[in-house]
Amino acid sequence: MQAIEAGIRWETRDRILLLTIDRPHCRNALDPAAHHQLAHLIDDFNSNDALLVAIITGTGDRAFCSGSDLANADSLDRRNLPPSGFGGLAERFDLEKPVIAAVNGDALGGGLELVLACDLCIAVPAARFALPEPRIGQAASGGLHRLARHMPRKWMMELVLTGAMFNAEQAARMGIVNHIAAPGPNGPDVVAEALQMAQLICSNAPLSVRASKQMIDRGLAAPDLETAFAGQYPAYEKMLASDDAAEGRKAFLEKRAPHWQGK
Repeated sequence: MQAIEAGIRWETRDRILLLTIDRPHCRNALDPAAHHQLAHLIDDFNSNDALLVAIITGTGDRAFCSGSDLANADSLDRRNLPPSGFGGLAERFDLEKPVIAAVNGDALGGGLELVLACDLCIAVPAARFALPEPRIGQAASGGLHRLARHMPRKWMMELVLTGAMFNAEQAARMGIVNHIAAPGPNGPDVVAEALQMAQLICSNAPLSVRASKQMIDRGLAAPDLETAFAGQYPAYEKMLASDDAAEGRKAFLEKRAPHWQGK
């Protein structure tokens, strides 16, 4: 079942939430209503134990998301964003479930910020990426902090200060894109490839997936490796004490597929 509100379509497929920015008239740029709708949907995803992976994509083949809707003056006022930031994701730091960006076209400005906020990214070969804010008298805000953590400083500074476009192959070399979608009879199907990746994640123990992401995110926020090792990771402790941990060991010894319950 699909639903749409404020230019955002969503549907669930088993344990996967598929979010589609459906604003082709403005190259899938976001206005305040779209930001808040995405934030609401990701809030629900975060609290719903029946869902484990989210995918974000755009409609059409021109743009994943071209940033803020400049035709709407309210879109440039940060006070109109939800507390979780651009697209309801860029300033969200408590999400223990993975999010995949299925980049169907250009990811510009806030669109690139969305990609950087996702855990994984698959892009079509024709996708382009840029932070062009300096060209309109702006700066990329949170996108700068995320980009600085994704690539060497000089490479990042060139992209940020010039506002230049870079392609999917360059983005893959930089570590922003995991995979470039393979060509097919009807062109690359980036959503199908993202769904395949999501299904692979969903085949694993859900508490293990959540614990792994929490440890990575909190560990990277620690000042050094020793502090990261000594940190507290509640999702990891919950996983160790879970029925699924026992089931995983039992299934391995019995040479059968495990039956995960998420508890």
